[in-house]
Amino acid sequence: MLERLNQAMDHIEDHLDEPLDAAELARVAMTSEYHFRRMFSALAGMPLSAYVRRRRLTLAGAEVLAGERTLLDVAVRYGYGSGEAFARAFRAMHGVGPGEARRTGAALHSQPRMSFRLIVEGSSSMRYRVVEKDGFRLMGRGTQVPLVYEGMNPAIVEFVKSIGKEALGRWEEYADGEPGGVVAAVSNHSADDAEGTEIDYFHGVVSDAEVPGASDSLDVAPGTWAVFESSGPFPQAVQYLWRDVYTQWFPSNPYRSRPGPSLSRTRVSEDGTHADAEVWIPVERVS
Repeated sequence: MLERLNQAMDHIEDHLDEPLDAAELARVAMTSEYHFRRMFSALAGMPLSAYVRRRRLTLAGAEVLAGERTLLDVAVRYGYGSGEAFARAFRAMHGVGPGEARRTGAALHSQPRMSFRLIVEGSSSMRYRVVEKDGFRLMGRGTQVPLVYEGMNPAIVEFVKSIGKEALGRWEEYADGEPGGVVAAVSNHSADDAEGTEIDYFHGVVSDAEVPGASDSLDVAPGTWAVFESSGPFPQAVQYLWRDVYTQWFPSNPYRSRPGPSLSRTRVSEDGTHADAEVWIPVERVS
């Protein structure tokens, strides 16, 4: 899988002066467009569209400084319909407008070309199972939070605090299916969403009953799920689990992600140093 991803990266480099064709990149990688975007985002730490934009602006920056083409020609070559749009994007990345950069020879930022490789440490094995599951309902509370790609999400932390430990304890008594206990769900989130994009977040339990204080519900369609488990220091055990799913499990197994909410359950020790984590990712078998 990583070899095919790197072939797709080569394709990106060969077509930076053309419109982004994610479907063609997915064909090169021999997977679905949805899975390609999810895989790329997980491995690169940024959406596909953001990477392509930054690579284009890196090359555009070199051409601006070279002075061989007009600024409008550079803008059009890298997909901008007007000089104004190009100037805004250029300044957002480089901190200076293209005209000023050309006049002063300003130092610019660069997005290096990416390639992917698999590092096998062999220090631990990944525990997983594949589950065929009927549709189910999550009962709890939902909200929208800004997307954060790295580190804790303050909006989620505050939302969970607003529910309260007592309410969460009562909800857990009504959990009657897998995944057990109180779980978090992220839905309506595209792998191409920029950081800060509002996404749907849900906190609740799998239950067919009316759960006191659970003002919202989320219906989840039937399908196949890959379930991953990890134990270790908090928060590393949780963060590394998500990383390892995309860098180790998907490239080594005949599955790809499919549309649907991603579910997670984390149990943290009383002293906050240890966690048991479980992640449910909707998948489909690659034929």
